[in-house]
Amino acid sequence: MHKPFKKKKIIENILTNTLRIMELPFAESWKIKMVEPIRKSTRAEREAWIKEAHYNVFQLKADQVYIDLLTDSGTGSMSDRQWAGMMVGDESYAGAESFFNMKNMITAITGFKHILPTHQGRAAENVLFSCLVKEGDFVPGNSHFDTTKGHIESRKAFAIDCTIDEAKDTQLEVPFKGNVDPKKLEKVLTEHADKIPFVIVTITNNTAGGQPVSMQNLKEVREIANRFGKYVLFDAARFAENAYFIKLREKGYENKTIKEICKEMFTYADGMTMSAKKDAIVNMGGFMATNIEKWYEEAKIKGIIYEGYVTYGGMSGRDMNALAIGLDENTEFDNLDTRIKQVAYLAKKLDEYGIYYQRPAGGHAIFVDATKVLPFVKKEEFPAQTLTIELYLEAGIRGCEIGYLLADRDPITRENRFSGLDLLRLAIPRRVYTNNHMDVIAAALKNVYDRRETITRGVKIAWEAEIMRHFTVKLKRL
Repeated sequence: MHKPFKKKKIIENILTNTLRIMELPFAESWKIKMVEPIRKSTRAEREAWIKEAHYNVFQLKADQVYIDLLTDSGTGSMSDRQWAGMMVGDESYAGAESFFNMKNMITAITGFKHILPTHQGRAAENVLFSCLVKEGDFVPGNSHFDTTKGHIESRKAFAIDCTIDEAKDTQLEVPFKGNVDPKKLEKVLTEHADKIPFVIVTITNNTAGGQPVSMQNLKEVREIANRFGKYVLFDAARFAENAYFIKLREKGYENKTIKEICKEMFTYADGMTMSAKKDAIVNMGGFMATNIEKWYEEAKIKGIIYEGYVTYGGMSGRDMNALAIGLDENTEFDNLDTRIKQVAYLAKKLDEYGIYYQRPAGGHAIFVDATKVLPFVKKEEFPAQTLTIELYLEAGIRGCEIGYLLADRDPITRENRFSGLDLLRLAIPRRVYTNNHMDVIAAALKNVYDRRETITRGVKIAWEAEIMRHFTVKLKRL
């Protein structure tokens, strides 16, 4: 009578041992609770829509887009805890409990005690730069992003790029391609020391391809700034993703938690600005944080003028609650691991199709090298913007040009700036799309790449704003 039972136990043991030696496939660290329908369109519809938008994807209506990779800013899916937090937001004008929830979480993660909320990251830049940046100043950093550069140049100051040269070679595999070049930084500080209000470090380095900055590099920047008596400011929209890469790629940090790594990172800065629409996974919100009381006292007056009172700064109480919870959750390894592995999944698909992108894959996006994908389009005809248009026409996928259009014109010569990279950014919203969507994106890019020899003309500018033109530019197809 016991033989069948014994046989069953043997089978169970075999299965158990088999499972122990199998490597389990990657799976998301969350499950889906709500979905939103998206609409496929025809090629003819997309031709009409993009023409109506003057070949500027920012001007498209959202319902004209199938898969939207324009940005990962404010486009992520919030967690159940965040939504629950929104239900109990304190909407008091002054001294709201929600503000202190947010303030305490920011201080716990960054160590900064003075917190000034704003409605988003560029507002934090505006408030702080209004106090610190003067005409004729020089602000060195690693590939200033569009709003950062805009806030500097609109004040008739100069944004000086000190990113390492390795970042310019998209096919070079370097673990911390977002680093500041210490020699470049020292040169700028030596030449313009009396006109430099601070050094800015963007973590991760968006313009260079979502590339991380190493802890060692942050230490070096701090040491150099100290020698010249200068402050260091972090543009920290994706600081948690930067910490993730430090944990995976930098010796000595593999056993540290994300929160421990974050805490050390911020010891090398005097302050930070943050668009919380990225790593805090909220739809709206941002802040400035510092331990320099003088910065805070000056900035809070500007904040009241531009944003709102010091304990809400353009945000509702429910948004501040969601921000606090989002920061807590997204400085945990599993959340970051799931998010960044999806970006890596898309990169692997592009590798299979031979499509060039900034390597290694960054934390929040794939940056396709348009000059290599569309080699017959002249730089004067904006290859990355041309590729952005072609991808939309192919499958209704909206990306964003991070290249010659975004670079704007030189503020002195008014010539187009063609010295940097010309990239199509495919920013992946957090917890929004599945890997099936990544497969569609890769296949659509392959289709465009396969007919690259037929794409020989790009676009020209019909109208542009004086600064930050890429948001509103009107183009003509050649």
